[in-house]
Amino acid sequence: MEQTITGFIGLGVMGEPMCRNLRVRGGNRVLAFDLNPDPLQRLAQHGVETAKTAGAVARVCEVVFVSLPSGTELAALARADDGLLASARPGQVVVDLGTSPVSLTRELAAAFAERGAAYLDAPVARTRQAAESGTLAVMVGGDAGVLERVRPLMACFASDITHCGGVGSGQVTKILNNMVLFQTVTALSEACAIARGAGVDPQVLFDAFSKGSADSFALRNHGMKAILPGQFPLRAFSVNYAKKDLEYALDLAADGGIEAGGARNVLQLFQQAIEAGAGDQYFPVVSRLLNHEI
Repeated sequence: MEQTITGFIGLGVMGEPMCRNLRVRGGNRVLAFDLNPDPLQRLAQHGVETAKTAGAVARVCEVVFVSLPSGTELAALARADDGLLASARPGQVVVDLGTSPVSLTRELAAAFAERGAAYLDAPVARTRQAAESGTLAVMVGGDAGVLERVRPLMACFASDITHCGGVGSGQVTKILNNMVLFQTVTALSEACAIARGAGVDPQVLFDAFSKGSADSFALRNHGMKAILPGQFPLRAFSVNYAKKDLEYALDLAADGGIEAGGARNVLQLFQQAIEAGAGDQYFPVVSRLLNHEI
């Protein structure tokens, strides 16, 4: 029997390594599409097949993974004349790996269900290196049975897969994960600036944090690997993307009547960084703003 083809649309910083791991680690036959030909050329060297359009992926594949920058691009892809909904059919599964608004997620899930297709919101977490190594975390919303159908595929690029509940719950969980991360990185940035002004070496400060109750994933990955060395590359999780995710969190807070003052303070900091010209840099660059370096 011919091997089924798994689709992958969106080959950015996270999407390209996830797609590659589906092929290389999982041995799956993969058909991919992106507007940028460069990742397609790189993936072709690993045996990933290239589609001419996103619609071509949707028409051929029973499982389609989508990894796009925001809900705006996702909505456009889903609703285009040759988009995902136009090709949706009974038994097909569409999996959104990006971070998208909860309201859009539920609208799209209902629209796919009308066509007999299943929809999972499955945003990924952790770093670009985790995407490369296949050790991402995935937070999944949707039918548990559908998740079990695609879990072996997800396991090609993720080491932790959590079913969070019904449609939209994966997005809620990921959005709040990012909200907490952004506030933690801001706290680390503030601590670094205060320590420097008070005559304490930030390297010593963070090393002490790592041995105490302030230890965290954010400290070890964003504090020690970005804030301390001053490494804020492009093509990483930028301030612009972080601001978008934080706005999703504040929309959820508003829906629940929660003020979320801490998140609002971070949003202001992100806006200041963007106005200072740092919007495309890795989001811990806000530490430079607090140090009056930009």
